[in-house]
Amino acid sequence: MTGTTDTAGTPVRVGLIGYGLAGSVFHAPLIAATEGLVLDTVVTSNPERQGQARAEFPDVRVAASAEELLQQRAGELDLIVVASPNKTHVSLATAALEAGLPVVVDKPVAGTAAEARQLAALAEERGLLLSVFQNRRWDNDFLTLRKLLDGGELGDVWRFESRFERWRPQPKGGWRESGDPAEIGGLLYDLGSHLVDQALVLFGPVSAVYAESDIRRAGASVDDDTFIALTHANGVRTQLYATANTAQLGPRFRVLGSRAGYVKYGLDPQEADLREGKRPESGAAWGLEPESAWGRVGAGESPVTGGGRAEPTLPGDYPAYYAAVAKALLDGGPNPVTALEAAAALDVLEAARRSAHDGVVVKL
Repeated sequence: MTGTTDTAGTPVRVGLIGYGLAGSVFHAPLIAATEGLVLDTVVTSNPERQGQARAEFPDVRVAASAEELLQQRAGELDLIVVASPNKTHVSLATAALEAGLPVVVDKPVAGTAAEARQLAALAEERGLLLSVFQNRRWDNDFLTLRKLLDGGELGDVWRFESRFERWRPQPKGGWRESGDPAEIGGLLYDLGSHLVDQALVLFGPVSAVYAESDIRRAGASVDDDTFIALTHANGVRTQLYATANTAQLGPRFRVLGSRAGYVKYGLDPQEADLREGKRPESGAAWGLEPESAWGRVGAGESPVTGGGRAEPTLPGDYPAYYAAVAKALLDGGPNPVTALEAAAALDVLEAARRSAHDGVVVKL
């Protein structure tokens, strides 16, 4: 199930729906940098964003609506990328699949696990690729942690702490901070989608979920301070933090095993670089961080006071996601992130929302 293009060697022509933060900062630059893909059309009704897209990609075409794209240009495209607000993901992905086009959807792919599985079933029925943009699987710290785990350097992992903490005492507004449930906003589904996905990739299925979710900031109308505790089927305990209210930031990762622990501070630099207009180029260094930001591996001492050894951080590699999508479409390679994997994460997020609301541990 790939939805391959008809002509070998012909680039995959991509239609990108949405040119806000996700579309302009993440998807468009990564698509344009990927061999085998070409950014053909950007969909946005905003005149300023239309001008921005043309300035950044002079050869790109612009459509004012997804309906225009799918009704008038579907035969001219080979892949649709949905980078619009969360509430539109399911309807737009459905329309694209029904038009016979493979689809990439930004996270969260849907508001519920049931919707994600329905999309997966539709893609399977049509024989089309449906992939979810879980780019944080290619963060530098995550890749480094996977290497440590694969090499057995930490022994048996007992506890995994993962944080996306920020200090944003004033709400920024917009749909991501809307209290309307239809918007699928709030940190649980925003940053939580990344945190849960990473935990599942590292440590497998979850058997129990406990969560706390609060609205802390004046004027905020959706969760901005969320904690999730997971019990994995293999016994690993995971603690996940997603908050906009952290005046003193904790480590991005703290992983404790029977042999050693790994502690890593700071965020992968790729998002900041993309926001600043830097672009991945073939053969050029990308996703690198200075030695001063490396994490530490050790036992019995604090990494803050120099305990353990510095662990070189592997380069982050967001371009690898779209390279894998191109390979899936052109060569029949594997889907880098399936909708069923995203549905499993949504099972956990739905359980977390129920746990926080009812004050109970939810069994899965």
